Amino acid sequence: MEKEILVCIDDKNKKFLQSGQISKHIFPMERIKAHNKKVSHLITRFFIISKRPDGDIVYLVQKRGKNKKTFPEYFTDSSSGHITWTRNLDLNKIKKNAIRELEEEFGIPPKAIQKVFFYDINTEGNEIAYIFFGTIDYNTQLIPNPKELEVSDSKFYRRTELEKLLENEKNIDYSKNIWKKILYTDVLSLFYKDTEPLNMKGNDIALFIGRFQPLHHGHIYVLKQILKSYKKVKIGIGSSQLSHTINDPFTSEERKKFLNASLEKRGISSKKYEIYNIPDIFNAKKWVNHVISIVGEFSSLFSNSDWVRELFLNKGFKVERKITIFNKKYNGNNIRNLIKKNDKKWKTLVPKEIVELIEEFNGIQRIKS
Repeated sequence: MEKEILVCIDDKNKKFLQSGQISKHIFPMERIKAHNKKVSHLITRFFIISKRPDGDIVYLVQKRGKNKKTFPEYFTDSSSGHITWTRNLDLNKIKKNAIRELEEEFGIPPKAIQKVFFYDINTEGNEIAYIFFGTIDYNTQLIPNPKELEVSDSKFYRRTELEKLLENEKNIDYSKNIWKKILYTDVLSLFYKDTEPLNMKGNDIALFIGRFQPLHHGHIYVLKQILKSYKKVKIGIGSSQLSHTINDPFTSEERKKFLNASLEKRGISSKKYEIYNIPDIFNAKKWVNHVISIVGEFSSLFSNSDWVRELFLNKGFKVERKITIFNKKYNGNNIRNLIKKNDKKWKTLVPKEIVELIEEFNGIQRIKS
């Protein structure tokens, strides 16, 4: 039997998950070792709802099998499970894990899922749960897996039935709390109403968020493309409070100098852009409002980060298509690795003025150390 390899993370680094920095801080470990050593690891929880022909909303709840080692015969989410190890793990790959678990536990194929919405990250002891909501067509056939679930009680429940179940039956607390939020908040409107993007003011202003560690030709390409369609771009320096680390070697002030020097070199007037520091607050649910409180009004967001795009889309903002050139080549992590290896190819990936600034900041030695 093939060993299951989990996605683990040191407790000191868990906060970085709330800012979308996943692959930089995780490591693999066999499931039995992770559990025995009580090492924090990632899981998914998926909560599925559907709409009956009569218009009623129903909720797909599973009851865990009697042979489960933990919480046997407890009611819980629709599906859940460990996230399996893979390199370059991101939110989309985590979402695919959630979809896979739903198929394994209820026999629901991916094509039957109508919408998937990332909701939050929740720490549950040694497990860190990525929570998703989703919808499926009511006529989708449910095939509960008897090795995983109590078949007869794993099904769709009407609202009143779910309320009684949460009140009177054995429930896993983490899932119980989420079901209550789904029942008593307006999250359902996210699924059954195709809302227009928020009509923010500043129709000629775009927002572009990056970390610029360091700034490279890919960033310049994106900014030039944005300014072909917008009169002004607001540039957010992400993780602005971080510096002198492996992943974030440069300070926010140094990164601001990168931007100013490169844009000035290309004849882009300072009236065409504004630069803002956006520190991490390590809270996914509050991060978008945090950004808006800093940058103010804009009409569209540009970002090549799936994490950033998902959070803004979930809040109803207009998110433009990705703009990339040679993404693996023009990548901050790639450039920093080339510097560490004394590979001078890195100098071809960033503007000449950035090379000079990095040397002025003693950035090469800083990255190597």
